Amino acid sequence: MQLYTRSAGNGVPVVLLHAFPLSSAMWLAQREGLASSCRVITPDLRGFGGSRLGDDEPSVDAMADDVAAMLDVEGIERAVVGGLSMGGYVTMAFCRRHPDRLLGVILADTKASPDPEQARDNRERIALRVLDEGPGVLVEEVLPALIGRTTRERRAMVFGRVRGLVQAAPPAAVAWAQRAMAARPDSFDTLSGLKVPLLAIVGEEDELSPVADAEAMTRAVPDGRLEIIKKAGHLSAVEQPEAFNAAVADFVSSGPGGAGRSPG
Repeated sequence: MQLYTRSAGNGVPVVLLHAFPLSSAMWLAQREGLASSCRVITPDLRGFGGSRLGDDEPSVDAMADDVAAMLDVEGIERAVVGGLSMGGYVTMAFCRRHPDRLLGVILADTKASPDPEQARDNRERIALRVLDEGPGVLVEEVLPALIGRTTRERRAMVFGRVRGLVQAAPPAAVAWAQRAMAARPDSFDTLSGLKVPLLAIVGEEDELSPVADAEAMTRAVPDGRLEIIKKAGHLSAVEQPEAFNAAVADFVSSGPGGAGRSPG
């Protein structure tokens, strides 16, 4: 499947995969702020933004294969691949299925553990509600936890932007993605087998994927670093883009093991 993709800048290719239930529009500040240090590539995962949903069964593996096909279309052999929240789950599936395409890995506000049964049941409940009632359900069910306390209290424009992105989510894509995330496997073995460096980023106010999850992922990899973004919740790249961009730029240019250097 061809993903609708936006890119900016030159240099080391850095693929950033968006959170649920947003689109690549969430990466606007990264496309602008990182363009001087790398080539930022931000696809819409299937069903979101400009990408078609298709007929495949819900699976983070299918989304990871979409990303590999996108790299083929872009003529890119290897890239730093990263994602936030759902994008992190897809990134870990990419690590599992396409390890030879990696220069480095960025996992932001996500977790390597699978959903417990209660969380899987809740995803299905929300999927059914959205299909029945539309994306307005997400404002009630999902939006409150996406944003950190500081953003809710002090950054009304950021909150409003995220709300708009949430409301634009297509119901069929929302349901498909919820079921794909519910079925994802444990990824700690995948992380322990990484042959490239990892940057884990987490907002200090993230309640969905808290700092402890980022610490666990960092410990699992042979070569990893952790960056905690102050005054940010689950959408650290949107809430505190300057700090997020600085962490990514530093990783790409001088990451452990040389994430930003060409192989060989």
